[in-house]
Amino acid sequence: MDYSILLLLLSFLWSCILFSALGSGKRKFGMARLPPGPRPFPIIGNLLELGDKPHQSLTTLSKTYGSLMSLKLGSTTTIVISSSETAQEVLNKYDQAFSSRAVLNAVQAVNHHKFSVVFLPASAHWRNLRKICSMQMLSLTRIDACRALRRRIVQQLLDHAHESCTSSRAVDIGRAASTTALNLLSNTIFSVDLAHYDSNFSQEFKDLVWSIMEEAGKPNLADFFPGLSFIDPQGIQKKMTANFYKLIKVFDGFIDQRLQLKASSANNDVLDSLLNLNKQHDHELSSNDIKHLLLDLFSAGTDTTSSTVEWAMAELLNNPKAMAKARSELDEVLGKDMIVEESDISKLPYLQAVVKETFRLHPPAPFLVPRKTEMKSEILGYVVPKNAQVLVNAWAIGRDPMMWTNPTSFVPERFLECEIDVKGRDFQLIPFGAGRRICPGLLLGHRMVHLMLASLLHSFDWKLEDDMKPEDMDMTEKFGFTLRKAQPLQAVPIKP
Repeated sequence: MDYSILLLLLSFLWSCILFSALGSGKRKFGMARLPPGPRPFPIIGNLLELGDKPHQSLTTLSKTYGSLMSLKLGSTTTIVISSSETAQEVLNKYDQAFSSRAVLNAVQAVNHHKFSVVFLPASAHWRNLRKICSMQMLSLTRIDACRALRRRIVQQLLDHAHESCTSSRAVDIGRAASTTALNLLSNTIFSVDLAHYDSNFSQEFKDLVWSIMEEAGKPNLADFFPGLSFIDPQGIQKKMTANFYKLIKVFDGFIDQRLQLKASSANNDVLDSLLNLNKQHDHELSSNDIKHLLLDLFSAGTDTTSSTVEWAMAELLNNPKAMAKARSELDEVLGKDMIVEESDISKLPYLQAVVKETFRLHPPAPFLVPRKTEMKSEILGYVVPKNAQVLVNAWAIGRDPMMWTNPTSFVPERFLECEIDVKGRDFQLIPFGAGRRICPGLLLGHRMVHLMLASLLHSFDWKLEDDMKPEDMDMTEKFGFTLRKAQPLQAVPIKP
């Protein structure tokens, strides 16, 4: 936490001292029944405990206070879940009580929280948007129908890698994967390629999406002290507003063009489906709903997929034996000259294990999406008050030494002969969440990660740039709403 910002905060808090004192009195009444946690400082609570990597800091604290822990972050009571057993209690047994969202100040920019399927409470409007996502945008039927499209877009990725191979240039894996994910979404929704591998727009779009994820994930004083939201002390909402408007401007261009050409066009893509629903009053899908659905899809869908592929490639390059096993399996199942098809993935258990192990060590959203309690609840003998923020530390669950042997090591073999999956039923591994708020893009994201990774591994051998040794790789994480690699992975493709 920046001390200059903290001092600014304290200078504004003098008028809130009486309120804080009254609040403290109320807290003492129920303090004994709250889950255990570190003693809070006056006014600021446990904010200084977060550090610049809150997922790691809270994992360390959980070793002292347990897998159900409470903190006071400013005026906000926060409950942190750090084990699979406790996550199952919250996301399964008491899913309804914990089904609402903690609305971050950052996502209140351009009123995104009032239309977002991610941040709306579990209301009738949210259920309608969720139904549209599952039936119109991300249904199994539509995803299967776009299989050839995904194959074409992944081939563009391989063509880009081939050009780098020919000239012995390194590929920025995260940027290339981001361009692939972006074009997949833009073709599914708008029937166009939105970016090219060597274009500035691709990097600008990737930076824009990461900026959204980074700002949304930052500890924000306006969340901890809602009275400060009107001054936006860290400028987070201002940055989010600018970033959201840039994306909305892109979407407006496609929507306006489609409306003008609608009589003579028949793309039968997601945008067509949404505009058709917009005309049907019984669906109550407004123009704002459409734009904010697209904001959700492009901000979450591109960054999570690309970061997972980048982490998987980084771990394999850091573990040459695992890399050799993955490539050997692909050669044995497909032959050296065959292209990878989605139907092949089920025949590649080691590749699937590599992806699961990547999700375990590097969950795309380390805290999932924050939840909020709808009612006072009792969990494991402790009271969780109404309106408390709930963080499920998926990063801690994936590294729990009580659950995993050698939890910090990359060992895909742990998932061979193991039924644990990522679809929300096995709480040891929940990168997409679980319960009624599970990520609606799970199926598409899951397929894309496997197809991109398998294609990159099967078509090329890989080495680190400048003949770097695996042990010299920088595997540092950079925290945001999603978890990215601090140093972009630069790898040189080699024709086998």
